[in-house]
Amino acid sequence: MGYIQANLLPDEQIVYKARLHWVIFWKCCALVFLGAIFLLIQPIVGVVVILIGVLGALWPIMAYSTSEFAVTNKRVIIKTGFLRRKTLELLLRHVETISVDQSVTGRILNFGSLTLTGSGGIKEMFDNISAPLEFRRRIQGEAS
Repeated sequence: MGYIQANLLPDEQIVYKARLHWVIFWKCCALVFLGAIFLLIQPIVGVVVILIGVLGALWPIMAYSTSEFAVTNKRVIIKTGFLRRKTLELLLRHVETISVDQSVTGRILNFGSLTLTGSGGIKEMFDNISAPLEFRRRIQGEAS
């Protein structure tokens, strides 16, 4: 059971869940691919580059597996991190603005940054969210 399911209020149901986008793995995948090319030319260098790529994948794997994003019929719930946990549980009626920032690559691959601003000055930004426009649409749909 994840953080979100464990912290639902009575009569609260999850309406939409989002994940981090797979783009967080591009650097380590590029290193592994580059290492595979180097294996043909210089095997020792190739193995070292592949090992660096595999070790570099540990952080994105941990971030991907420990991040949860959900819209319920009452709140927006976001949890990131494992050892250093960051959570946001914002009642829908307290959401003031939701902004989405997408680069050209983000628009093509459907990922971006989501900034939630709530009453009381709460402002939280979350990067590399998959389908951020859909996440924003679901929040707005439930808040109205």
